[in-house]
Amino acid sequence: MKSFVNYEQNSDFSIYNIPFGVAVFDQEYIACCTRIGDLVIDLATMYDYGFFDEIEGLNENVFEAYTLNEFIELGKPVTNAVRLKIQELLDENSKLANDEKTKEECFYDLDKVKMMMPVHIPNYTDFYSSIEHATNVGKMFRDPANALLPNWKHLPVGYHGRASSIVVSGTDIIRPKGQTKPADADSPVFGPSKQLDFELEMAFIVNKHTEMGESITTAEAEDAIFGMVIFNDWSARDIQSWEYVPLGPFLGKNFGSSISPWVVTLEALEPFRTESPKQEPAVLDYLKFEGNKNYDIHLEVYLKPENGTENLISQSNYKFMYWNMAQQLAHHTINGCNVEVGDVYASGTISGENPNSFGSMLELTWRGQNPIKLNNGEERKFINDNDTVIMRGFGEKDGIRVGFGEVSGKILPATL
Repeated sequence: MKSFVNYEQNSDFSIYNIPFGVAVFDQEYIACCTRIGDLVIDLATMYDYGFFDEIEGLNENVFEAYTLNEFIELGKPVTNAVRLKIQELLDENSKLANDEKTKEECFYDLDKVKMMMPVHIPNYTDFYSSIEHATNVGKMFRDPANALLPNWKHLPVGYHGRASSIVVSGTDIIRPKGQTKPADADSPVFGPSKQLDFELEMAFIVNKHTEMGESITTAEAEDAIFGMVIFNDWSARDIQSWEYVPLGPFLGKNFGSSISPWVVTLEALEPFRTESPKQEPAVLDYLKFEGNKNYDIHLEVYLKPENGTENLISQSNYKFMYWNMAQQLAHHTINGCNVEVGDVYASGTISGENPNSFGSMLELTWRGQNPIKLNNGEERKFINDNDTVIMRGFGEKDGIRVGFGEVSGKILPATL
């Protein structure tokens, strides 16, 4: 498959991808869009020109909406058909290849558009599904010989986060303030977090509503998952460590999370399916699954200080996850919890066995004991003011590359 659009061989946005997002065109017009190479395609105008007329179930121009929610709610038969139609239209032999009028009105250079939040997020859940990350945290904060809590290998641990503070890539994050309790203090103090961290995660977005009392099985889960984004779960470790017992994360987490603007469909990620880790002890029946449910997605984290260059500080992979998406969604709904279109479910920090693959500063510096050296000579135990954290991810196999672009966020000083 080859497109008439030229792009770099290592582009995340090949003709095999066809992600979906929302952009501001001409500084005033908002519409749903897709991307190939460094071109962003206005799908609302493409719809008006009749390019999707033959797709059954696409009866209105849902691409005029300010989010993808209406589109993804149409379900896989429609959204898959749209993606395949776009691939067909972008093929080097398609009628669009020589349609200069349509290309002039619908194709925009990337630097001429502004990317928006891709979906309205009604609800957000964050999981804790990397066994390496959970083990590292257990070693640091509890008994190294019993790093995992007794329930960890029996269910995908998670908590309900704050949807309102999830922002699109490029949005600045203000350093949070809160209570902390220094090790040498008798009582807590108030002030800006001194241990601000990132968490390298991925997240999936659901495409359906369910009623209270309904459950989604592991076999049904993929039909309910539209696609994925890269997710940075910003974390204030000093606030978190003081507050999290007995009810879990609160102010240490809810001040901000960042997502990449392009939603990559599960269908685009199909070539990168891989075997899931063996789960021992055996899980309960409702968490059992068939087939390969993990994905081989390379992940990288860069730290860029103010007026400095990017430093590669972590290289991990989504395939390391102990609990997969199907199990996470099945567990989330087994009690009858209803889901809504646009709900976001983050994976939890993605860490591997190699220290270079750890997905947080907490692990990379081992709670600040081993600072990271930057290429400008500075050191970091955690994230400083005016640092930018950039995460990138892609799958690559047999000449096919599908990526997510990046999610970035700059830390601004705490407000007084």
